[in-house]
Amino acid sequence: MRVKHVMLAAVIALPIPTANGEAQEIGQPSRGLVLAQRLCAECHAIQKEYSRSPNVNAPRFQAVASIPGMTATALSAALNTSHRAMPNIMLPADEQADIIAYILSLK
Repeated sequence: MRVKHVMLAAVIALPIPTANGEAQEIGQPSRGLVLAQRLCAECHAIQKEYSRSPNVNAPRFQAVASIPGMTATALSAALNTSHRAMPNIMLPADEQADIIAYILSLK
């Protein structure tokens, strides 16, 4: 079950092509931290310096970010998949992108 929780964060920072053809990351990690503090911190350790999550079954965000191959797409899929031990929080795309960007910033 841990793997499912870990994948939640990877989906937020999706690259979007710009006018010159270069990929630009969407999502702002600073806004993602604020959202994570409000929505996720009750269960998850959301900052690097936290050694354990308040809920022992909820993975630390840094652990999620450090999973080999973790990507924004994987986090997005995880955030949009129902989990038995996690509430289904429906976030607008921009907020989801911000949380994903924040989680990936913890690598």
